[in-house]
Amino acid sequence: QVQLVESGGGLVQAGGSLRLSCAASGRRRIDDWGWYRQAPGKDRELVASITSDGVTNYANFAWGRFTISRDNARNTVYLQMDNLQPEDTAVYYCNAGRLVGPVERVERYEYWGQGTQVTVSS
Repeated sequence: QVQLVESGGGLVQAGGSLRLSCAASGRRRIDDWGWYRQAPGKDRELVASITSDGVTNYANFAWGRFTISRDNARNTVYLQMDNLQPEDTAVYYCNAGRLVGPVERVERYEYWGQGTQVTVSS
């Protein structure tokens, strides 16, 4: 079992920055990571993701402002968020995926963090 512990959320003024961290317990390799967010009354949405090869993907609203990175030695993923705006206010969740099994029958095990609140004031 993998447990994810998030940190780094908080209150920031518009234009400010925050850096979220998410660390996975144990030594099980994490293949892919993702950051999601959920604002009140809205569905959870992808913010950014990064594969085991370091290939990144961003939601349109995150391009140019957010940066996802990973530290495999620490089994940790980060989300650097710059130029934050009030519409970025949400609970941010990290997601970790592990690919298990042979290539022809690979399964993806998924884990979620508890969420960290990000509030951006205008």
